[in-house]
Amino acid sequence: MDTNFLVVGVGGQGTILAGDILAEVGMSGGFDAKKSDILGLAIRSGSVVSHIRWGSEVHSPMSTAGQVDYLLAFEPLESLRMAAYLKADSTVIVNDYPIPPVAVTTGQMEYPSRERIDDILSAASGRYFNINVTEKATQLGNVKVVNIMLLGALSSLIDLPVSVWEQTIEKYVPSKLLGVNMRAFQAGRQLLE
Repeated sequence: MDTNFLVVGVGGQGTILAGDILAEVGMSGGFDAKKSDILGLAIRSGSVVSHIRWGSEVHSPMSTAGQVDYLLAFEPLESLRMAAYLKADSTVIVNDYPIPPVAVTTGQMEYPSRERIDDILSAASGRYFNINVTEKATQLGNVKVVNIMLLGALSSLIDLPVSVWEQTIEKYVPSKLLGVNMRAFQAGRQLLE
């Protein structure tokens, strides 16, 4: 039985790093793991999507509609775009910090209200969490740790030892930033309580 993850955001938020860590955590936890990234003009704050799958034997890195168990979203609109991928009993964790795309900033479309996003994602999932993780990361002193804080929140729902997550984070983040990233991970583990 596979566990399917989607990590979504916009370019520059650290979504690719979060997906890399999540795939490595799966392998370190004893699973076959596959990952695929889709970058939409990531340099210009375009959509970034990472598909990660864990299982005893995973043949494809991509999830299809109705297959995703966990959606980790760094930006609300990007989470809404992925609603069709969710299983009815899926878990959605959204960073409630909008980054309007160019179509919104140029007046071509309107950014959906938080209520609309909440309604759609609550109806499409089994558990839905909407938290301003950017604000909490800023309180820790580094807004760039949002990705690790969100992984901390996700880790609190996954039955793997915390040490597997911590060792993988240590492998991926620069040593000079390890302290703040570990604090962010631990703070993230408390977010869903």
